Amino acid sequence: MVESRVLRFAGHAYFRQRLVLATLAGRPVRIDRIRPDDEEPGIRDFEAGFLRLLEKVTNGSTVEISYTGTSVYYRPGVVAGGAVTHDCGTSRGIGYFFEWLVVLAPFARNEFVLTLKGITSIPGDPGVDTLRTVTLPHLALFMPLEQVSMLASSLELRVVKRGAAPGGGGEIFFRAPLVAALRPLDFVDAGRIRKIRGIASAVRVSPQMSNRMIDAARSVLNRYIPDLYLFSDVYRGDESGRSPGYALSLVATSTTGAMHSAEQVSQPGTAPEDIGLAAARLLLDAIQRGGCVDRSHQPMVLTLMALGPEDVARCRMGPLSPNAVQCLRDIRDTLGVVFKLKSVPDSEDVLVSCVGAGFRGLRKVT
Repeated sequence: MVESRVLRFAGHAYFRQRLVLATLAGRPVRIDRIRPDDEEPGIRDFEAGFLRLLEKVTNGSTVEISYTGTSVYYRPGVVAGGAVTHDCGTSRGIGYFFEWLVVLAPFARNEFVLTLKGITSIPGDPGVDTLRTVTLPHLALFMPLEQVSMLASSLELRVVKRGAAPGGGGEIFFRAPLVAALRPLDFVDAGRIRKIRGIASAVRVSPQMSNRMIDAARSVLNRYIPDLYLFSDVYRGDESGRSPGYALSLVATSTTGAMHSAEQVSQPGTAPEDIGLAAARLLLDAIQRGGCVDRSHQPMVLTLMALGPEDVARCRMGPLSPNAVQCLRDIRDTLGVVFKLKSVPDSEDVLVSCVGAGFRGLRKVT
């Protein structure tokens, strides 16, 4: 019976997703055939770092890694939370570690007080500006903050230091309140885009770099909407990390609170104007896809819907990404929650609904 509870997966894809779902379900998981045919088989240093971070925020977890590193066995413990500091290294950005760990925050025994150090903006991982302006509002959709006492901390993410690739040196601070239970989501009206905001960050380069990104993005977005504000955020000295770099993060918000985001990060030989133009075009593409949830946040929202109370949760989404489709399968295997998908007439959107599993946090209601 114990062996039948073990979740079994293969491959390195969706590594974090499966570990977090197994932690929430309280079921051990075994992941085999991790890059068996690669020149360097087995897990990478950032995947090992994510395992170490999971051990820090839980109590009683055990991890067994095979000699070749191609097999991982993880037995989760209780989500303890508390004050945790973790160095994310320089292989991946802080967003790689944060975007799935944030799902555990409402179910911790103690309030999450998390400090992550590493690269704040890197291609391929969400930057800290996107985490703060898009990821946290998506999490807040499920948190009944009106039930939290006035003495409890608010949901916040603060950028202490910025750090560009490859040297890093950035740091963020995250705090999340405890809740007794999530609230069911009913988000089916995407509304119309009413404003666009953006942050152009620059570290260890001329402040003109951020202004050039803003001017390039404005040349595209001004033709779309008048309510457009792009801010320049330049860090100097000890707060600017170890490497030069610049990035642009954009967020479009609708009349009903739906958010769509886009981000571009500098690479060697890339002009600031190219960053601004690419980010603006990516944002317009995200808006065109429609839905109430940003495409990159579909798996997170689906997971929180499945963890909600035993009530119907509904959300309108644009075309589901491959990550979201796989997340639906993993949720079914780990939590036993099955989603109903219904196409929305005259659009490519999908109405996603489910009955939550009824997960409850460890905060006591008085």
